[in-house]
Amino acid sequence: MDLDLDGKVALVTGASRGIGAAIALELAREGALVCLAARDQGKLDEVATQIGALSGRNRSVTFAGDLRDAETVRRAVDAAVEGFGRLDILVNNAGATKRADFFTLTEDDWLDGFALKFHGYVRATRAAWPHLRTSKGCIVNIVGVGSRTGSAEFTIGGSVNVALLNFTKAMADIGIKQGVRVNAINPGLIETERFGRNIERVSREHGLNRKQAIEFLLKWHGTTRVGRPEEIGWLAAYLASPRADFIQGCVIDIDGGATRAL
Repeated sequence: MDLDLDGKVALVTGASRGIGAAIALELAREGALVCLAARDQGKLDEVATQIGALSGRNRSVTFAGDLRDAETVRRAVDAAVEGFGRLDILVNNAGATKRADFFTLTEDDWLDGFALKFHGYVRATRAAWPHLRTSKGCIVNIVGVGSRTGSAEFTIGGSVNVALLNFTKAMADIGIKQGVRVNAINPGLIETERFGRNIERVSREHGLNRKQAIEFLLKWHGTTRVGRPEEIGWLAAYLASPRADFIQGCVIDIDGGATRAL
């Protein structure tokens, strides 16, 4: 399907690896121009090279910085606009939260968890909104199925994700009047570096090898396989496209059926 994204300009945060990189690559495949934002310049350059190889021409710019900082977030938005002259799509993806027993988590762990993912999304939305109003653009927030049910070792992440779902709905309400679509994706188990760390944690806690740890996680989630980053990329590209013009304030779980709650 042609998603009619040719020439659209997207800013993707957390674009140096995993889901963020997959989303950026899929948007580029559909013809979008992409500003890649994350902390690791080397990794950003690798993704930019992959994007360049798709069409043989430069379809990306990079911005390296710590998106926990409010001024850095604003400069990331500016980099996209300065690089391509406009902004049509914001994909909020940067941010991982610490998994651990609640009573071992520190005050700094909680502050850091909200700083990058929650406040980062809020700040990027605020900075990008005037440009998205002009272009009648959209926002796709990458959140997580941990928002749906409480989990003992995911108290920070679950709390952050719940807040982001409410924030998505609230901004969608504003967006109806101002011409900006805002939606969210809740990924489940996806084959990323973060998933690798989760496997290591399960292996360590339960004395399992890698294969056994993956089987343990799949059984715990009630699913049959781990998702691929590009599967999130396909959905994000669709939601960012004019084909999804009537989808507003929607939260889509993509987790192989793990989430059974309404």
